[in-house]
Amino acid sequence: MYFKSEGIVLREVLIDEADKLLDILTKEHGLVTAKARGVRRGRSPLKSACQLLTYSEFTLFEYRGKLTVQEAQPIEQFRQLREQLELFGLGSYFAQACSVVAQEDAPNPELLSLLSNCLYALSRLGKPQLLVKSVFELRLACLAGFAPELTGCCVCGKPDPDRFDLSQGLVHCAACHPDQGEGIRMPITTAVLCAMQYICWCDPKKLFSFKLDEASLQQLSSITEAYLMTQLEHSFSTLDFYKSLLPYGETT
Repeated sequence: MYFKSEGIVLREVLIDEADKLLDILTKEHGLVTAKARGVRRGRSPLKSACQLLTYSEFTLFEYRGKLTVQEAQPIEQFRQLREQLELFGLGSYFAQACSVVAQEDAPNPELLSLLSNCLYALSRLGKPQLLVKSVFELRLACLAGFAPELTGCCVCGKPDPDRFDLSQGLVHCAACHPDQGEGIRMPITTAVLCAMQYICWCDPKKLFSFKLDEASLQQLSSITEAYLMTQLEHSFSTLDFYKSLLPYGETT
């Protein structure tokens, strides 16, 4: 059986002398694994479309539960990501995180859209890396079913709490004591709280339409990163690699 689907290559494994095994986040079928035969040969027509972080239209053949890439045409290659190692490292982190959330035979067009929009923001729009990273992490947490409650202090209801609970996904005032136990709570400024509210609630087409100063971006990135890893109960080797590329003393 043949079928077509658009998708982004999340992971590639080299097998044999000329083949790859690809994990692809597709629009209609969720996460799929397919073999690309001969793709590592110099003249392979599949070569450009089957690279990591490439958005392509795939023609897949299914036989006995296994998929093979028959044809593939690149839609967006995000070339700028391949020209800057930091950007490629950050994009690879996005891909690894999506592979944790995505499921086989479970269409998730919102997840594919988030990934493609974030890669586009890095490669074409030139948005700050910390801003794109924060948007991706918090929006991914929402898509995975871990949307935080950010409307106000969970104890007294004040609209400007200054603590964020990573385990519960709640905000509260430093003087208030939530009933949910002693989780890890990070300081949060009003500007960062507003940014998190915006990321969670805004139209997907306007995800990057906000600005923060550098200190606030640093705090936002630290919170969204810690929150995503806490909720997914997962660490990411690609994130460690990305951080190793940053200038000395710079953190996320």
